[in-house]
Amino acid sequence: MINKYALFISLVVAFSQVSCFSQELRIRKGTALDSLKVNDTINESFAVYIPNKFKTSEKWPLLVAFNMQGKGINAISTFVTVADSLGYIVVSPNAVHDSVTLTENILRTKRMLDRVLDLFPIHKSRVYTAGIEEGGRYANLVPIFFKDIEGALSVNASLLNIELLSGKNPFHFIGVVQRNNYNYLTLLQNEKLLNGLKFQNNLLVYDSPQQLEEATLYKALSYFELIAMARENRTKDSTMINSLYQRDIQEIQELLAQKKYLLANRAMAETLFAFRTLKNTDSLRQAKREVKRSTEFRALNREQGTAFFNEALLREDFTYFLEEDVLTYNYNNLGWWNYQMGKIDKYINDPSGIQQQLGKRLKGYVNALVEENIQVVKSQKVVDEEALVFLYMLKTLTAPLDFDNYLKVVSVAAKNEDFGTALFYLEEALKKGFKDKERLYGIEHTALFRITPEFNTLVEKYLDDSRYKIKDE
Repeated sequence: MINKYALFISLVVAFSQVSCFSQELRIRKGTALDSLKVNDTINESFAVYIPNKFKTSEKWPLLVAFNMQGKGINAISTFVTVADSLGYIVVSPNAVHDSVTLTENILRTKRMLDRVLDLFPIHKSRVYTAGIEEGGRYANLVPIFFKDIEGALSVNASLLNIELLSGKNPFHFIGVVQRNNYNYLTLLQNEKLLNGLKFQNNLLVYDSPQQLEEATLYKALSYFELIAMARENRTKDSTMINSLYQRDIQEIQELLAQKKYLLANRAMAETLFAFRTLKNTDSLRQAKREVKRSTEFRALNREQGTAFFNEALLREDFTYFLEEDVLTYNYNNLGWWNYQMGKIDKYINDPSGIQQQLGKRLKGYVNALVEENIQVVKSQKVVDEEALVFLYMLKTLTAPLDFDNYLKVVSVAAKNEDFGTALFYLEEALKKGFKDKERLYGIEHTALFRITPEFNTLVEKYLDDSRYKIKDE
């Protein structure tokens, strides 16, 4: 039964051939609902959002959003505004998590999808996945295992496994990435691969320094709408086509006015591709040629090409040396890493925007690389503590304001009664502004370390007062 306030859905779940149960579930349109059970036999649930324009008499596109921390409601909240405006049902599993195996996550995703397709009137040729960062990486893997997934939207996330891609099971991939993000170079490489495999794909690039713009997400989902019209999976809407095209043209004009010629050229390419079978784009094609012939574009394109080349070389170096250093516990090479971070900071402080973006991408890449190695070491049955402490030390150089890493080094060093190392990293944290005294006195394995005169002298020096007073003899 539908009224203007709520949608009532009758759920019927069969446990066996002879027994079943039913319950009435109230889902208010325009409101996200968390913890909807997949079934009563397993402890798995999902979040769901029903768009305001929903009617049971129609079939609706489905967006399956992923959050790898098992927080489906958070994944939905990212996409709910743009999905609602385009009329998408949005769901997200709470059981998918980065702490379980890929196989188990795929099985959990399948169980949720089967349930969703049973419950809601879904247009089965219009099912898409989406996610940000790790959620985006998983989102672009799911269509490889589920042939009925039409497309994947990955935000600041490259393709998770290119070896599994096949031209026999293509899907529409849309990447959305900030130029400062370390995934940018990889996504450009992914784009070439997908073109070679004849995959429908778009790469939307934005520059917002704070957060992903809602308009960019809307543009990404609207491109799914356009390809659905081109493939006759939804009714062709000329008014919508013209409106979306004018939106893209306005964006391009704004980029040109700001002299962001590289972004304008990229936006032109994506618009031409998205509308190629739906609208006459000859004038835009001519404008793109003129931009590419301009002196300003050519100069920026050369600088960017050089930046990409240097970035690729440096990423190879970082990957190689980190692997070697972790295997050999090469503490002596921490100086080399500190020097590299200094070089990266010079890029970030360069007057050129392209060099600044290069530096920020490299810093993001190094931190992601170190974090990946930390997770690999921690996942082993027998954790290599020395490799782990080396990585924590390195992280104090690559992310100097992330105080967790200093405290972890202090903890391991104190555990091994290496109070000299513990004092050094404690002071480094205090120098850089760490002020949480309660947390300082709660560091694991530091009971003996905390009562030493050296520890309390440092605390008094930087935090004015220490918990333990040491009397002079």
